[in-house]
Amino acid sequence: MSVQAAATAAYIVAALLTVMSLAGLSRHETARSGVAYGIAGMAVALVATVVMVADSVSAGAVALLAVAMVVGGGIGLWRARVVEMTGMPELIALLHSFVGLAAVLVGWNGYLEVEAGQGEFQAGPTQTTVAPELLGIHSVEVGIGVFIGAVTFTGSIVAYGKLSGRMKSRPLTLPGKNALNLGALVAFAALTVGFTVAPSLGLMIAITAVALALGWHLVASIGGGDMPVVVSMLNSYSGWAAAASGFLLDNTLLIVTGALVGSSGAYLSYVMCQAMNRSFLSVIAGGFGVESGTAAAVEGEHREVTADEVAAMLGDASSVVIVPGYGMAVAQAQYPVADLTRRLQERGVEVRFGIHPVAGRLPGHMNVLLAEAKVPYDIVLEMDEINDDLASTSVVLVIGANDTVNPAAMEDPASPIAGMPVLRVWESKDVVVFKRSMAVGYAGVQNPLFFRENTSMIFGDARVRVEDIIKAL
Repeated sequence: MSVQAAATAAYIVAALLTVMSLAGLSRHETARSGVAYGIAGMAVALVATVVMVADSVSAGAVALLAVAMVVGGGIGLWRARVVEMTGMPELIALLHSFVGLAAVLVGWNGYLEVEAGQGEFQAGPTQTTVAPELLGIHSVEVGIGVFIGAVTFTGSIVAYGKLSGRMKSRPLTLPGKNALNLGALVAFAALTVGFTVAPSLGLMIAITAVALALGWHLVASIGGGDMPVVVSMLNSYSGWAAAASGFLLDNTLLIVTGALVGSSGAYLSYVMCQAMNRSFLSVIAGGFGVESGTAAAVEGEHREVTADEVAAMLGDASSVVIVPGYGMAVAQAQYPVADLTRRLQERGVEVRFGIHPVAGRLPGHMNVLLAEAKVPYDIVLEMDEINDDLASTSVVLVIGANDTVNPAAMEDPASPIAGMPVLRVWESKDVVVFKRSMAVGYAGVQNPLFFRENTSMIFGDARVRVEDIIKAL
């Protein structure tokens, strides 16, 4: 078997492992095997690529490739070991930016080897030859690849900044922002046509600049409440960027895996928007999180309780629902929460978890934390599965959640989160909210739940407070 044939067979295996990985990641019970399939698929693809390249280039080039793999793999292992679960959303956004930047570099390399090499500028001895009748197709591939990659790159950088707190989570509201986005798309189309007809360095720079600005503006215009959707959307963009690179590099595996990641990411974003009662296009355009009017003022006094009082409430309860949010992740409170769950179940109390589709700052964030603490999958329910049962629940513990339990979404048409489905925790007999302070949530919206008659507040670090409740029990 030739090296090329062996590499092609390995690529088919890697593509199938990618499909199996996506299938495994779709369920809690098979998520671990899904990750293993993904790692195996990437390892097969890397080995096959190195072997195939080694068959046609010098030993020095192979050594350079090996060094790049070792350095990149080392950085990846280091970041994976040191990152906290609270930092996972921004790490994922940063990794998406790398994919986008790689697509931009591949596109520029394609231009320098083909379009520039056939004009006045000579790229050097590694220049690639393209038949004259296919030059236009190659130019379109270059333009689209650079555009998708640049949008992914700057969009992911902004998402990283918002998720890590380096940028304000509130949306950027430039005058005529939708017109700016549409104008950038029109400009990209015109520049790509011009580049296809007469490739030039100036047009390449213009396409890249427009795409970089559009990616920055698209994500900057999206409010903090939509960041989980943004992360999955950028995941989709990174997939399409990889597919575009595959066309330029004539690499079938990149095309297949990129299309799989792109389509699955787009579908996940759509499903999340459906769960939030939002238009997918309006979220992309930054339509959510923007002040659409004057929200109703929230008045009243909150009622504070102690750990002993919460323990007494739980001791008398017949059913308890726990609603986790990003605050639980920050406090690393999932372990004592799991311990509290087991202790209540031993007392005969029915305990379940209610997970909002955008709880945390990336899809599945709370599910991963609870699985890490070995909370049984069968008591972790989605919002639609638990909402109708909240009215008959004795006590709801809201641990670090804010916007996802805000009644203003249903009761205040002027609220920035108006129309967003939320967990109706206020329908239960008693609600206990764990917070560090009375500060607003990530979307910057005040929560009238805190001032309801059946709501009590317990302040401090969520992990410490839950441990205090366990001691009191």
